[in-house]
Amino acid sequence: MIFQLTDELLFPPVLYAEEDGLLAIGGDLSPDRLLLAYRSGIFPWFDGEVPLWYSPDPRFVLYPAEIKISNSMKQVIRSRRFRFTTNKAFEEVIDQCSKIKREGQGGTWITSKMKDAYIQLHALGYAHSAETWLNGSLVGGLYGVKMGSVFCGESMFSKESNASKFAFIEFTSLLISQSVKLIDCQVYTPHLESLGAKMMSREEYLSFLPA
Repeated sequence: MIFQLTDELLFPPVLYAEEDGLLAIGGDLSPDRLLLAYRSGIFPWFDGEVPLWYSPDPRFVLYPAEIKISNSMKQVIRSRRFRFTTNKAFEEVIDQCSKIKREGQGGTWITSKMKDAYIQLHALGYAHSAETWLNGSLVGGLYGVKMGSVFCGESMFSKESNASKFAFIEFTSLLISQSVKLIDCQVYTPHLESLGAKMMSREEYLSFLPA
Protein backbone atom coordinates (compact mmCIF):
# COMPACT_ATOMS: atom_id res chain seq x y z
CA MET A 1 0.00 0.00 0.00
CA ILE A 2 1.32 3.45 -0.96
CA PHE A 3 0.06 6.25 1.26
CA GLN A 4 -0.96 9.72 0.07
CA LEU A 5 0.36 12.34 2.48
CA THR A 6 -1.71 15.32 3.54
CA ASP A 7 -0.73 18.59 5.19
CA GLU A 8 -0.61 16.74 8.51
CA LEU A 9 2.96 16.23 9.71
CA LEU A 10 2.79 12.45 9.81
CA PHE A 11 4.25 9.38 8.08
CA PRO A 12 2.80 5.88 8.06
CA PRO A 13 4.81 3.10 9.76
CA VAL A 14 7.75 2.08 7.57
CA LEU A 15 6.76 -1.59 7.70
CA TYR A 16 4.06 -0.74 5.13
CA ALA A 17 6.65 0.22 2.50
CA GLU A 18 6.53 -1.55 -0.87
CA GLU A 19 9.19 -4.09 -1.86
CA ASP A 20 11.25 -1.32 -3.52
CA GLY A 21 10.98 0.82 -0.38
CA LEU A 22 8.32 3.26 -1.60
CA LEU A 23 6.12 4.20 1.36
CA ALA A 24 4.24 7.40 0.53
CA ILE A 25 3.76 10.17 -2.01
CA GLY A 26 2.96 13.85 -1.72
CA GLY A 27 3.34 16.23 1.16
CA ASP A 28 5.84 19.06 1.26
CA LEU A 29 9.57 19.43 1.80
CA SER A 30 9.41 21.64 4.87
CA PRO A 31 12.31 21.32 7.35
CA ASP A 32 9.97 19.78 9.94
CA ARG A 33 8.75 17.09 7.53
CA LEU A 34 12.25 16.30 6.29
CA LEU A 35 13.62 15.97 9.81
CA LEU A 36 10.69 13.75 10.82
CA ALA A 37 11.38 11.61 7.76
CA TYR A 38 15.06 11.12 8.59
CA ARG A 39 14.27 10.35 12.24
CA SER A 40 11.81 7.72 10.97
CA GLY A 41 14.23 6.06 8.55
CA ILE A 42 12.61 7.65 5.48
CA PHE A 43 14.18 9.73 2.71
CA PRO A 44 12.65 11.74 -0.16
CA TRP A 45 12.96 11.26 -3.90
CA PHE A 46 11.27 13.08 -6.74
CA ASP A 47 9.29 11.94 -9.76
CA GLY A 48 8.34 15.04 -11.68
CA GLU A 49 6.86 17.47 -9.19
CA VAL A 50 5.63 14.94 -6.63
CA PRO A 51 7.77 13.99 -3.59
CA LEU A 52 8.19 10.24 -3.11
CA TRP A 53 9.15 8.87 0.32
CA TYR A 54 11.22 5.70 0.66
CA SER A 55 12.29 3.36 3.44
CA PRO A 56 14.07 0.40 1.81
CA ASP A 57 14.72 -2.94 3.49
CA PRO A 58 17.54 -3.80 3.50
CA ARG A 59 19.43 -0.51 3.69
CA PHE A 60 22.90 0.15 2.26
CA VAL A 61 25.16 1.50 5.03
CA LEU A 62 28.77 1.93 6.04
CA TYR A 63 30.34 1.79 9.48
CA PRO A 64 32.81 4.73 9.42
CA ALA A 65 35.50 2.79 11.29
CA GLU A 66 35.34 0.01 8.67
CA ILE A 67 35.91 2.16 5.59
CA LYS A 68 38.17 0.51 3.01
CA ILE A 69 40.86 2.70 1.48
CA SER A 70 42.71 1.21 -1.49
CA ASN A 71 46.46 1.60 -1.87
CA SER A 72 45.90 3.85 -4.87
CA MET A 73 43.62 6.13 -2.82
CA LYS A 74 46.17 6.22 -0.02
CA GLN A 75 48.66 7.49 -2.59
CA VAL A 76 46.17 10.15 -3.74
CA ILE A 77 45.70 11.31 -0.15
CA ARG A 78 49.43 11.38 0.55
CA SER A 79 50.10 13.35 -2.64
CA ARG A 80 48.14 16.33 -1.23
CA ARG A 81 46.88 17.00 -4.73
CA PHE A 82 43.43 17.78 -3.38
CA ARG A 83 42.30 20.08 -0.58
CA PHE A 84 39.40 19.12 1.68
CA THR A 85 36.84 21.40 3.35
CA THR A 86 33.39 21.09 4.89
CA ASN A 87 30.39 23.42 4.62
CA LYS A 88 32.31 25.96 2.52
CA ALA A 89 30.28 25.55 -0.68
CA PHE A 90 27.05 23.75 0.22
CA GLU A 91 24.91 25.38 -2.47
CA GLU A 92 27.51 24.75 -5.16
CA VAL A 93 27.87 21.10 -4.12
CA ILE A 94 24.14 20.40 -4.30
CA ASP A 95 23.95 22.25 -7.62
CA GLN A 96 26.78 20.15 -9.08
CA CYS A 97 25.16 16.95 -7.77
CA SER A 98 21.98 17.90 -9.62
CA LYS A 99 23.87 18.20 -12.91
CA ILE A 100 25.66 14.86 -12.86
CA LYS A 101 24.22 12.34 -15.34
CA ARG A 102 23.33 9.09 -13.58
CA GLU A 103 23.25 5.72 -15.32
CA GLY A 104 19.67 4.64 -15.94
CA GLN A 105 18.19 8.04 -15.08
CA GLY A 106 16.80 10.38 -17.71
CA GLY A 107 16.99 13.43 -15.49
CA THR A 108 17.82 14.59 -12.02
CA TRP A 109 15.79 13.91 -8.87
CA ILE A 110 17.45 16.96 -7.27
CA THR A 111 14.88 19.51 -8.38
CA SER A 112 14.87 23.19 -7.51
CA LYS A 113 12.43 22.38 -4.69
CA MET A 114 14.87 19.77 -3.35
CA LYS A 115 17.75 22.23 -3.52
CA ASP A 116 15.80 24.90 -1.64
CA ALA A 117 14.71 22.39 1.02
CA TYR A 118 18.25 21.18 1.76
CA ILE A 119 19.66 24.70 1.70
CA GLN A 120 17.15 25.43 4.47
CA LEU A 121 18.31 22.36 6.39
CA HIS A 122 21.90 23.52 5.94
CA ALA A 123 21.04 26.95 7.37
CA LEU A 124 19.48 25.18 10.36
CA GLY A 125 22.65 23.14 10.92
CA TYR A 126 21.34 19.72 9.88
CA ALA A 127 22.58 19.38 6.29
CA HIS A 128 26.31 19.37 5.60
CA SER A 129 28.64 19.30 2.62
CA ALA A 130 32.14 17.99 2.07
CA GLU A 131 34.23 19.51 -0.70
CA THR A 132 37.26 18.56 -2.76
CA TRP A 133 39.27 21.40 -4.30
CA LEU A 134 41.96 21.38 -6.97
CA ASN A 135 43.88 24.57 -7.71
CA GLY A 136 41.12 26.64 -6.14
CA SER A 137 38.26 25.01 -8.07
CA LEU A 138 35.56 22.73 -6.66
CA VAL A 139 36.04 19.36 -8.35
CA GLY A 140 34.13 16.95 -6.11
CA GLY A 141 31.96 16.67 -3.06
CA LEU A 142 28.93 15.28 -1.31
CA TYR A 143 26.10 16.41 0.94
CA GLY A 144 23.70 14.86 3.41
CA VAL A 145 21.92 15.19 6.73
CA LYS A 146 23.35 14.45 10.17
CA MET A 147 20.79 12.88 12.47
CA GLY A 148 22.23 12.06 15.89
CA SER A 149 24.94 9.43 15.41
CA VAL A 150 23.92 8.77 11.79
CA PHE A 151 24.97 10.69 8.69
CA CYS A 152 22.48 10.25 5.86
CA GLY A 153 24.32 10.72 2.59
CA GLU A 154 22.24 12.13 -0.25
CA SER A 155 24.41 12.59 -3.33
CA MET A 156 27.97 13.13 -4.53
CA PHE A 157 29.68 14.39 -7.66
CA SER A 158 33.13 14.30 -9.19
CA LYS A 159 34.76 16.31 -11.97
CA GLU A 160 38.20 14.79 -11.45
CA SER A 161 39.17 11.15 -10.97
CA ASN A 162 38.94 10.17 -7.27
CA ALA A 163 37.64 13.59 -6.21
CA SER A 164 34.38 12.31 -4.68
CA LYS A 165 36.16 9.36 -3.04
CA PHE A 166 38.65 11.78 -1.52
CA ALA A 167 35.84 13.91 -0.07
CA PHE A 168 34.05 10.83 1.26
CA ILE A 169 37.16 9.38 2.92
CA GLU A 170 38.20 12.66 4.51
CA PHE A 171 34.66 13.38 5.65
CA THR A 172 34.36 9.92 7.17
CA SER A 173 37.41 10.64 9.34
CA LEU A 174 35.72 13.83 10.51
CA LEU A 175 32.48 11.98 11.26
CA ILE A 176 34.37 9.45 13.38
CA SER A 177 35.77 12.33 15.46
CA GLN A 178 32.17 13.54 15.91
CA SER A 179 31.05 10.11 17.24
CA VAL A 180 29.00 9.24 14.14
CA LYS A 181 28.37 5.49 14.23
CA LEU A 182 26.80 4.90 10.84
CA ILE A 183 26.72 6.40 7.34
CA ASP A 184 23.46 5.78 5.51
CA CYS A 185 24.16 5.25 1.81
CA GLN A 186 20.46 4.45 1.20
CA VAL A 187 20.72 2.22 -1.87
CA TYR A 188 23.42 0.04 -3.39
CA THR A 189 26.17 1.41 -5.64
CA PRO A 190 29.41 -0.40 -6.62
CA HIS A 191 31.30 2.85 -5.85
CA LEU A 192 30.27 2.78 -2.18
CA GLU A 193 30.58 -0.99 -1.92
CA SER A 194 34.25 -0.61 -2.84
CA LEU A 195 34.61 1.66 0.18
CA GLY A 196 33.10 -0.91 2.54
CA ALA A 197 29.36 -0.25 2.45
CA LYS A 198 27.07 -3.25 2.99
CA MET A 199 23.44 -4.16 3.50
CA MET A 200 21.70 -3.83 6.86
CA SER A 201 18.14 -4.70 7.77
CA ARG A 202 15.78 -1.76 8.16
CA GLU A 203 15.01 -2.84 11.72
CA GLU A 204 18.68 -2.66 12.70
CA TYR A 205 19.12 0.64 10.88
CA LEU A 206 16.24 2.20 12.80
CA SER A 207 17.94 1.28 16.08
CA PHE A 208 20.73 3.77 15.26
CA LEU A 209 18.37 6.72 14.82
CA PRO A 210 17.53 9.16 17.64
CA ALA A 211 14.19 8.56 19.31
